Amino acid sequence: MAIKTFTKQWGAEFRSPDSACFRLWASGQENVTLRLAGVDHPMEKAGEGWFELTVQPVSPGMEYQFILDDRTVVPDPGSRAQKEDVNGPSLLVDPMNYTWQHTRWQGIAWEETIVYEMHIGTFTAEGTFLAAIEKLPYLAELGITQIEVMPVSQFGGSRGWGYDGVLLYAPHSAYGTPDDFKAFIDAAHGLGLAVVLDIVLNHFGPEGNYLPLLSPDFFHQERMTPWGNGIAYDIAPVRDYIVDAPLFWLSEYRLDGLRFDAIDQIEDTSERHVLIEIAGRIRKQIQDRAIHLTTEDSRNVVFLHPRAEDGTAPLFTAEWNDDFHNAAHVFATGETHGYYQDFAHEPEKKFARALAEGFVYQGERSLQTGQPRGVNCQNQPLTFFVDFIQNHDQVGNRAQGERLTTLAGTEKTQVLLAALLLSPHIPLLFMGEEYGETNPFLFFTDFHGELAKAVREGRAKEFTGHAGHDDAVPDPNDRQTFLRSKLDWRKIATDKGKRWLRFTRHLIELRRRAIIPLLSGNPHAEGKVVQAAEDSVAVSWTFDKGTLSVALNIGDKPTELPEQPGETLFSWPDAQPPAIVVRFDQREASS
Repeated sequence: MAIKTFTKQWGAEFRSPDSACFRLWASGQENVTLRLAGVDHPMEKAGEGWFELTVQPVSPGMEYQFILDDRTVVPDPGSRAQKEDVNGPSLLVDPMNYTWQHTRWQGIAWEETIVYEMHIGTFTAEGTFLAAIEKLPYLAELGITQIEVMPVSQFGGSRGWGYDGVLLYAPHSAYGTPDDFKAFIDAAHGLGLAVVLDIVLNHFGPEGNYLPLLSPDFFHQERMTPWGNGIAYDIAPVRDYIVDAPLFWLSEYRLDGLRFDAIDQIEDTSERHVLIEIAGRIRKQIQDRAIHLTTEDSRNVVFLHPRAEDGTAPLFTAEWNDDFHNAAHVFATGETHGYYQDFAHEPEKKFARALAEGFVYQGERSLQTGQPRGVNCQNQPLTFFVDFIQNHDQVGNRAQGERLTTLAGTEKTQVLLAALLLSPHIPLLFMGEEYGETNPFLFFTDFHGELAKAVREGRAKEFTGHAGHDDAVPDPNDRQTFLRSKLDWRKIATDKGKRWLRFTRHLIELRRRAIIPLLSGNPHAEGKVVQAAEDSVAVSWTFDKGTLSVALNIGDKPTELPEQPGETLFSWPDAQPPAIVVRFDQREASS
């Protein structure tokens, strides 16, 4: 099957084997010069702030930059690859250069999804796409079905989380080349693993962002986000840049989906919201394989996630459910600072509701903000919610980057892990969670000068007065902060690591065998809180095929759990009474 390339509005595109067209929107410039392989070529004005030039002969790998009126030299905002860093030359890339091996891959059904969130730079010692390929058989054998890669768009410096990307179409050069990323995705597909990418369309990073210089009207001066001026999604060239990016990654890299970061900060006054346009175009243009689109939205809203009568998603598929994590965290640790204060009162009831229904806040007033938050979500399928007890944000946005195992202990964490993997919501694991990794995942950057100073001081100020964060906050720019965040794969060979892996593998296999069959075919299901007492909860979900139930206790003292009907699918540990029991009461088929 031939793989088609995606033609972007911005950047350089091959028009023939030896010619390429270079396009740049620079409404703030009178003249722009293309510097290609050391030779300067004045660009032609194409109207409405666009500059364009077709050059022949050219070849893949040629370096190029743009020279502005004041002689500032900048990379291509539509660059497909950078030679080194975000400020240096862009590289001319032939997207047809890579030969795909697994062209018949059609993805996986959403209900089969078990997500593994991965940061390329800290997943392996080398921190590259190619090194990560070596670990893919391990993830496939574990039972993972979807890898979610944290953002890879080129950002400032060599190391960072990726949420400060500035060149939306270029994979971060420290991780490898575009062909390296394609090889990673291709290898995953060969092992039956889907790959989705976390993408950031709500802001640009502070280093290497030349868009305000090229076109000041790329941003709304009167609209602010937590990271600076809001993007002007209602301006046609800006909208092209933003809307093309998700389609580009899905088409050119054969990805299986995208996770859209902090969409509550994407404010668009256009008649058709930019996110609806993005999802609609994706659904229309990519129909050769299953594509899953998830969102992160602190508002707890569902208007972007309608369902067709057959259960399919015409726009976005699912939502990251921060409420589940926050309720579980408070329930297990007792921490109530910051946003956890919304879950401090009767945490067992909030965790039980998160398990049974999804969102905890469905219109109730938030103690943190004083405003109502969320909407009723009970008409959403249970697979609408992507749940987790750890992820990059919730671990890394702690001053010391502690994982839940460190904070709550092994037994409580494993009880919650079992509830996560055996609930009918979609589960997400954060890399290393499967074997009980205790290395922190810290906030790290690679900035210099005044920017490094501002980030370091801002990070320290952010945690002043927070419970449990009185120690010195690690310097994000110190390379050791990054190195401390890498996975320690040696732990897998320890007795504890082996036990954790067996535990996780057993739960995933049980999910595949007993839970996923309940979720296929757009089933109707009703969640109900059976009990919510101090340290223990019990919930049930009633499907057409029967009732699934879970009862658990995370207290230090053994507690008799509510007796729920049906066959015992899972009970742990062997001691009586167990800390968690999962049962299924099969409904007899009607005659």
